Amino acid sequence: MTLSPLNRRRWENFRRNRRGWWALWILLALFTVSLFAELIANDQPIVVSYKHSLYFPVVKTYPESTFGGTLNSQADYRDSYVAGLINADGWILWPPVRFNAQTINYNLNVPAPSPPSHENLLGTDDQGRDVLARVIYGFRISMLFALVLTTGGVIIGIMAGALQGYYGGWLDIIGQRFVEIWSGLPMLFMLIILSSIVEPNFWWLLGIMLLFQWLALEGLVRAEFLRGRNLEYVRAARVLGASNRRIMFVHMLPNSLISTLTFLPFLFSGSIETLTSLDFLGFGLPPGSPSLGELLAQGKNNLNAPWLGIAGFTTIATLLMLLVFIGEAARDALDARRQV
Repeated sequence: MTLSPLNRRRWENFRRNRRGWWALWILLALFTVSLFAELIANDQPIVVSYKHSLYFPVVKTYPESTFGGTLNSQADYRDSYVAGLINADGWILWPPVRFNAQTINYNLNVPAPSPPSHENLLGTDDQGRDVLARVIYGFRISMLFALVLTTGGVIIGIMAGALQGYYGGWLDIIGQRFVEIWSGLPMLFMLIILSSIVEPNFWWLLGIMLLFQWLALEGLVRAEFLRGRNLEYVRAARVLGASNRRIMFVHMLPNSLISTLTFLPFLFSGSIETLTSLDFLGFGLPPGSPSLGELLAQGKNNLNAPWLGIAGFTTIATLLMLLVFIGEAARDALDARRQV
């Protein structure tokens, strides 16, 4: 795809901001790695070779009898007996972290939460689960949640703002009164109240937060469409017989996306902060789910285990810092005063 001279200059301005440029690549690398969390942190081997046959326990369940055992139940590859059977006539390829987000380490030398060790690099939480594994899985959940929530909020916000700004009149007046009333509702308190009525889960939280997320972009898009609907290129498109839909989404929308794109990284970080806050208060994801907010709550409840709070704080601080750096770079790259 060939970029226009203006967009090429914007891209070069973004690349010149070394802090934002490297933050973008670091965040993409971390997110890509977290997508393959099952291959990085898992209590099931990636590949097992036994009697010249390959097995993939990470994606399929095998009974113990498959490897010469006596039981027909799922093989426990961490058990020395099963490991001995396999190693006698094959080999086992383990992930770098031999725990998933829910695995409990029953072989701890000290009561949980246990400090960092060669087996649990970041220690364990108060239930004996590996902190590093829960950080990896929690990072993935936070990123996916924020990505889906931001994408949905952008689509709804752009549609609502474009319709109000382009048509104006009674549609704009009624829409603005609704926005004023809806934005006056405290989202966090609403989520806490509803969480006491129904059991929250990933999609339930996503749907409730999406009802409020679009408000952040609606005003920006509406203002851009109100400003641009009477410009000469819009009048020329009307004279040439272009439909309202084509004028809105082909001609006006690309010129109105600058403020929206600048705001996206900050909207993304706000989504992560909201999910973390709800999990910290106990009104977020279901109990036991790997969550950065739940890790912070464990750090607060176990002051004698500082590694819990340090791991959660470092992960969230790093994630939000990278997003802020990207947002600042995008803001500077799209700044009209820097285009010359």
